[in-house]
Order: sequence, then C-alpha cells, then structure tokens
Amino acid sequence: MTAGAERCWAVVPAAGIGSRMGGEGPKQYLEVAGATILEHSLRALLASNRMAGVMLALHPDDELASQLSVLADARVHTTAGGAERSDSVLAGLLALEHLADAADWVLVHDAARPCLQLADLDKLIDKVTANGVGGILAEPIVDTVKLAGADGRIRRTLDRDSLWRAQTPQMFRLGDLRAALQAARDGELAVTDEASAMELAGQPVQLVAGSRRNLKVTVPADLELAAWYLGQSAAGGAN
Repeated sequence: MTAGAERCWAVVPAAGIGSRMGGEGPKQYLEVAGATILEHSLRALLASNRMAGVMLALHPDDELASQLSVLADARVHTTAGGAERSDSVLAGLLALEHLADAADWVLVHDAARPCLQLADLDKLIDKVTANGVGGILAEPIVDTVKLAGADGRIRRTLDRDSLWRAQTPQMFRLGDLRAALQAARDGELAVTDEASAMELAGQPVQLVAGSRRNLKVTVPADLELAAWYLGQSAAGGAN
C-alpha cells in the first residue's frame, strides 16, 4: 500500500452452493478462462497494491478452496461462512477484526464476479476515501423497466433515470458495516447486499459508476460472456 494511505481490506463470501447454475458443485469452482471463477475474483482484488488482505468466507465443509494456488498469497485468509450471504459477510468482518481496525475500509466482493477491472476497483477506492462516504460500484439501467403485478401484467413503467443495478465491491468502514449487518440480523431484516444494511442503519451510500463487464455469474449462459471478457482482458494486458 502507499505510505499514509488508508488501509483497505476485502471480504469475499463464498459459502454458497450456486443452485441456479445446476451441476454438482458450487458455481465459484466452475472453470472459465483457465481458472475457477473464485480464483479470478480473488486475483482481481489482489491486483490492487492498496489491498492489505482478503478474508474468504467458505462453507464449513469446503474441500476445494485449499487446492487453489491463489490461497498461497499471504494476504488471503479464510474463515467459516454462514447459511446466507449476509451471515458469511458478517463472519468475514468478525474474523477481520483480529487483523484490522474498525476505522479501516472493507470491500465486500461477490465470489462470482470474476471480471472486475482494476480501473473500476481503483475508482471506487478513490471516490470513497476522498469524501469518507461508503459506496458501491453500480451500473445505470438503460433498458425500459416495467413493474409487474402478481398476475404477470404490467402495472406501470418506471423512471429509469434514477435506477441503478448494484454491483460489487461495496465499500464501507469495517466497524460501521459490522454494526449495520448485526442490527439487521437482530431485527430479522432481510438484506440482499451490504448497501441495504447501511441504508437501514441510516448511513449514506454513494453510487460509483462501474462497467457492464463486471457481471455476476448466476446462470450457465453467463459463463460464455465471462470467458469472453476475461479473454479480452488477458489479450489486452488489463486486469
């Protein structure tokens, strides 16, 4: 890290089973462009010299992670995750408290987002540390968006000018995010990402424009697109 810079850490929740992908194993261990999805996602974070360390939250019965060469990097640490994404993130934050300070920044990144570019990662870190307000990478929605009723019919068309598609990393102070996630758990409130927990806690969250290529591999069709993006990055020498 640059001398005098605020410390940044990452948490990667990887305890899921990836049921929507089908197959026999978790989707983060599917291979694309010569490595597993998880390896690409971790390497994208580790490509930044501003990253002090990465806490990887794994399923307690995970037997595959130990076979990944990227775990040999001294900056990668592991802990047991939980049943839900928010449980795994909270477990990762609690494990990080032995290494980091509550005022350090933590970036939570999906294990299934292998195409994160270094330029976007740096942009997020720059904007968040510049004004001290947590933020997330996100993509403005350009499609026409319809609100549907239970009968499958359109209720109305939404104003897309104010709509964004959330991505990761999502970056907040470690202590603030831990408290927000714990409060959501104690209140039995469902949160689908870290920004949701911070919003419920009354904390401001800024949007930082990311790239469409920072896709989350969710269904089999996403693999082909991820492979193409990763191939383009390798050919161009980009992250």
